[in-house]
Amino acid sequence: MRPINNFTRAMLVSGVSAAALLSMPAAAQAPAAPPAPAPAAAALDESSGIDDIIVTAQRVGQSLQDVPIAVSAFTAEALEKQQIDNPSDLQLTLPNVTFTKSNFTGSTFTIRGVGDLCVGGTCDSATAIHANDLPLFGTRLFETEFFDIERVEVLRGPQGTLFGRNATAGVVNFITAKPVLGEFKAGIEGEYGNYESYKAKGFINIPLGENLSARVAGTYLKRDGYTKNLFDNSRIDDRDQYAIRGSLRWKPTDATTIDLMGYYFRESDNRLRIQKQLCDRDPTGILGCLPSGAAYGTTNNNATFVGTLSSREFLTTQGGAAIGALGLGSLYGPDTYQGNVNPADPRVVNTDFTPTYFTDEIQAQARITHDFGGVSIKISGQYQQNQLRSSQDYNLSVTNRALYAQGLGTLAAYAGGAGGAALANVFRPVASALIPNGPTGQLCSSLPEPTGTGVFGGNGVCSATAQDYDRSSYKNKAYTGEAVLSSQFDGAFNFLLGAIYNRVETTDVDYYVNAFGIDYIAGVLGAATALGQQGAGNTSFPPVYLGSPFFRNNQKDFTLKSYGIFGEAYYNLTDTVKVTVGVRYNNDKKFVRQRTALAAFPVPYSATDAFNSPFVGSFDADPGRAGNQLFQERDANFSEFTGRAVVDWKITDDNLLYASYSRGYKSGGVNPPLSPVFAVTDSFDPEFIDAFEVGSKNSFLDGTLRLNATAFYYKYKGLQLSRIVARTSVNDNVNANIYGLEIDAIVAPIRALVLNFGISYLHTKVAQDKFLSNPRDPSGGRSDAVIIKDIANGSNCTVVPTTAGNAAGANAFVGFVNNTINAGGIPGLMAGAGLRAPTAFPAGSGINGATGAFSVCAALTGVAAAAGANFGGIQVLSEGQTVNIKGNELPQSPNYKASAGIQYTADVGSNGWSVVPRFDIVLTGDSFGSVFNGDTPGQTKLINRIPSYTIMNAQIQLNGPGERWFVRGFVQNLGDNDAVTGQYVTDQSSGLFTNIFTLEPRRYGIAAGVKF
Repeated sequence: MRPINNFTRAMLVSGVSAAALLSMPAAAQAPAAPPAPAPAAAALDESSGIDDIIVTAQRVGQSLQDVPIAVSAFTAEALEKQQIDNPSDLQLTLPNVTFTKSNFTGSTFTIRGVGDLCVGGTCDSATAIHANDLPLFGTRLFETEFFDIERVEVLRGPQGTLFGRNATAGVVNFITAKPVLGEFKAGIEGEYGNYESYKAKGFINIPLGENLSARVAGTYLKRDGYTKNLFDNSRIDDRDQYAIRGSLRWKPTDATTIDLMGYYFRESDNRLRIQKQLCDRDPTGILGCLPSGAAYGTTNNNATFVGTLSSREFLTTQGGAAIGALGLGSLYGPDTYQGNVNPADPRVVNTDFTPTYFTDEIQAQARITHDFGGVSIKISGQYQQNQLRSSQDYNLSVTNRALYAQGLGTLAAYAGGAGGAALANVFRPVASALIPNGPTGQLCSSLPEPTGTGVFGGNGVCSATAQDYDRSSYKNKAYTGEAVLSSQFDGAFNFLLGAIYNRVETTDVDYYVNAFGIDYIAGVLGAATALGQQGAGNTSFPPVYLGSPFFRNNQKDFTLKSYGIFGEAYYNLTDTVKVTVGVRYNNDKKFVRQRTALAAFPVPYSATDAFNSPFVGSFDADPGRAGNQLFQERDANFSEFTGRAVVDWKITDDNLLYASYSRGYKSGGVNPPLSPVFAVTDSFDPEFIDAFEVGSKNSFLDGTLRLNATAFYYKYKGLQLSRIVARTSVNDNVNANIYGLEIDAIVAPIRALVLNFGISYLHTKVAQDKFLSNPRDPSGGRSDAVIIKDIANGSNCTVVPTTAGNAAGANAFVGFVNNTINAGGIPGLMAGAGLRAPTAFPAGSGINGATGAFSVCAALTGVAAAAGANFGGIQVLSEGQTVNIKGNELPQSPNYKASAGIQYTADVGSNGWSVVPRFDIVLTGDSFGSVFNGDTPGQTKLINRIPSYTIMNAQIQLNGPGERWFVRGFVQNLGDNDAVTGQYVTDQSSGLFTNIFTLEPRRYGIAAGVKF
């Protein structure tokens, strides 16, 4: 038999669209003993060249053809030849799989409609991420480039037995290359491409004795930014990262293998966490962005909590005309983002803040495997440590500071004594901190820092423009220990038993929003508080600001303790029918200590720690709180049984049928902390999936055609679904049904030519009545509603009549309450605000006839109870009118995907040279970025929809004799498609803009490598 080259072999043994096997369980035979170290490819088929690879999908080494799990696998060569450079690229070949970055520095694999829709520090990932079969927690692995990988395995469907607790979607398992005993090997590759991209990777395998070898590998990537910043004509979203891995393998006996591995990754650059923001600007300022479409606009800043709390209208309610004169603008005037340029190009932004990004990760693993003959044992341990700090412009825009002139001028005048000694006493430190060089000089704002004193405690930064940016950060440590005992008897029965323990310790999971406007609010309202105290006779009350002068959602401590006990039995009923049965017990204990803070309590300027200042807790709804009592402490404990059952029937040597049932589980948790003024549940329940699957795996035409198909049906209970309420995430539970089909084929009519095809279909649906408020349209489609922008906190509430259709009554009621506020008739609110009657939204806004108004929701609620009957009956809905999401599709779940690839190997001359061109194409159907789909009248469906996209890759490679060296030219994303993979709708107090996440733009270049 004439051997084929490694390039062709890699294509033939790779995962789904690369050419090998779809999500087809093969015969359900008992797991074999762990194989001796061997290349990934094995058992070459002489007629077609289609071969198999060894995987550990059942925790022991097995042929991919023999694993009764929906699994796809990619060898290192396959990853390279299909231009799968990083984990994000895997989605371009796998059926019913999507991948996207998410809003808070994370990312998610969605497999068969099951993904990470839960947001919060206590959420588990739906897709379990493993390295060498051990789970990773908070890993930054999705930001690295693949290097020295033996293979990548993707298991689709709940893995309720062997991989356990957080694998309701499936498992992605990265298997690193191990040292080869007794051989010296080395390889190095270099690449240069557009965007001034430089990439290098290499490895060296060194024998240290007959039974001991070491392997060291690394990668480095540096390139210019994909995104142009119009503000300073710079490039952002660049990369500067490296990773290194060291491995040691020792075989003291033929039956014993010991593996050690250490890994370090570091990145420090200006990576964009959020690629672009979209907004159909709301000129009324009630919503910020309208639900009519995803336009290239900027939110109306009057709709944000910075815009409302710093407005002349709100400040007047707090301190009368003298305080109102300090307002940075009017709610009925131009907003500071009006006229801001948001280029109609996902790769061009206009921001006055350069993003910063730093992360690093350490992994250390140890494993000992021993074969006793009839049984073998594998004992593994892992330590993981990672951290992250990321900042970028919160609004991806530039504030027009000219609109601040009146308010800043008044502040400077008060600080200079123009309003008298009392005003000068409390406003002088405000002006000194925020505008030290006067109202036309630099503007100073707080840094994200833990004391809560910010710019008023000397922790600030000054610039010519008003800064508004966020910062996400955390530190994480994790410990894992696992033992697996498996048999390899000759008889009909075999088994696998295992146990695993994980401990995760996460500290300072912080999300900050810093803005000059927040500092201004904290300073002015603090000064007004001091004036009120002094005017009430407390003349010793010092000048204060409100702490913290920035938004901080702080998960101070989180601990997860989890263990699982699992086992599977394998029994051959006949020579052709085999059964697998497994069960697992999961136990999860979670503890969290967290708090949120935003301009909540007075802090003297002398304080070095705002949270331990004398006034903490004395000015809010819970006067007993002080200092660290602001922390909320919660426990959440869960224990569940999961498992699977599979029946395999090998009809012939080339044809298999199978049916399986599996149950997956993901634990519940505690929602991120909310401000005390918002009443929302603080916890969420676990989720479960009962998965039913049938399939067939076939080989035809003497092995030159492989055709595989699988169908599945999921009963999804308690799906964890996130929404934003009052500047933080709240997770709900809903039920859903999912079903789908996956078909894959590979054709190798001659040894030199390989073609692969794949197609998948997915149907997802919310399966219960579930009523939630759509933040994009709090009217819920009611034409008789009045959407209110609460000027006291930037959120929305909705006024509706108790008699449906009485729009006149609802509008008259809001007008009456606003007139009462203006006249000083509401206790606690001073006269003169000038709030107006409701106004209509513009035509084509996606709002079904509802009106909007600025007001105070608490005042509306109080008056509705006392006088609502005078207007025909009035309700004030704090979260808006709810809508039923039953029947809606799940987010990140395209109805279809299709892929194809073609590769040809042409021999050049007779000395072993070859030229191998390859072309791949994938079409991903459209999906939704929100579970609300298109519930409200108008065009909401358009803004929630993620369009379909097509990605094409092409390359040609010249291989030298013996494939010792190569030169390759490549193009990725040939059509330069700015494909959107996910979206995130921010909360109402931020203006309801939509963050989008995209694939990388077109890349092209040349690469070369050599092996020794």
